[in-house]
Amino acid sequence: MSFWRSEFRALAVGLLVCVSLRGQALAPISLAEAQRLALRNHPRIASAELVAQAGAFATREVRSAYYPTLSGNFTGVGSEHNSTVSAGAITTSSLFSRAATGIVANQLLTDFGRTASLEQSAKLRNASQNQNVNNTRAQVLIEVQQAYYQALASESVLKVEQATLDLRRLTLRQVSALAQSALRSTLDVSFAQVNVSQAELDLYRAENDAKGSHARLSAAIGYDRDQPFSLTDEALPSPLDPNVEALIGQALSERPDLAALRLNRDALDRFADAEKKLRNPTLVAAAVAGVAPVRDERLPETYSAAGVNLNIPVLNGGLFKARREEAESRAAAAGKDIQDLTVQVARDVRVAWLDANDAFQRLDVTARLVAQANEALRLAQTRYENALGSIVELNQAQLNQTSAEIAAAAAKYEYLSRRGVLSYAMGILR
Repeated sequence: MSFWRSEFRALAVGLLVCVSLRGQALAPISLAEAQRLALRNHPRIASAELVAQAGAFATREVRSAYYPTLSGNFTGVGSEHNSTVSAGAITTSSLFSRAATGIVANQLLTDFGRTASLEQSAKLRNASQNQNVNNTRAQVLIEVQQAYYQALASESVLKVEQATLDLRRLTLRQVSALAQSALRSTLDVSFAQVNVSQAELDLYRAENDAKGSHARLSAAIGYDRDQPFSLTDEALPSPLDPNVEALIGQALSERPDLAALRLNRDALDRFADAEKKLRNPTLVAAAVAGVAPVRDERLPETYSAAGVNLNIPVLNGGLFKARREEAESRAAAAGKDIQDLTVQVARDVRVAWLDANDAFQRLDVTARLVAQANEALRLAQTRYENALGSIVELNQAQLNQTSAEIAAAAAKYEYLSRRGVLSYAMGILR
């Protein structure tokens, strides 16, 4: 009996299973290191950062209306001699033959706050896009975290399946020896062989699951090729905060996607204000200067002028009103989107807390299950060695012990995974 127990402990504790593709040496990596790699490598984060960068340029585009514009012109005209007027315009026509060059400068003096509103709207949109960057980072981090824990769980299952196979092979050798000594029947040998074959199938499945989990982890980090790693185990976090309402309040203030919606709503409000100010006049100063080397002899060679222009909109078929109402409707819709996401955030935090609490409670149950399965296996082994139990009883005890070990490993990493989901739902995963 002591021989069997020592054999199993040596196999279960001392076995080192390395999941490797193409026989490469694996680089050790922790969860924090994997997340740092993802933040640096993942193309989705780079895309979100570039979109936010484009938003900053949009702010500069709007602000450019405050500054003067300067352009150069060259004009060459040939006209019928002594002609001075033409149809098609109310303004005085200039039909003198000429060749002239000069510059034109324009400066917005005021549009009564419309450009200021547009600039504020652009700034708020850019701030919203920066919050979307934070939200994208959080999404990538939770994906890496889930893939990392899944890989750890699959490696734990692989170790259990390998230890189970070794134990069942040991059982087969001992039962075969007893059968050769006429102390056990060949039926026991057949049962032991079936169990070995089943353990081999389970091991192959576990090896494939481990490789698949590593492939998913590589993709979550941002690699386009499989990068196998030697993962380091993660300790259990601190106990859950029992006050779920406080967690919901923290989520409502921390969630980057909710902050992005609020900023976008404010940007739409400012844009609606800018559209309302379309009805205001605009006052522009203009200046021109240049030379006309080819001209009518009665005209001077140089020219210059300066003035101001006040544009007052009167009628435009309701265009400005329609634009204002469209902008106000979009701003109101953004406010409803915030309300909807607020409800979803509260639901996600509450459900994530319940799932994490349920997973935490299963930790103690699965630990007791492992202890009970180990004791049952010890008793079944003793009964079989003393010819008091059958091979079926022993096989069932071995199966229960394997299932308990797998359940314990799954419970640990499921709890870690659920805690990660809770952190993401609260908006504190950065």
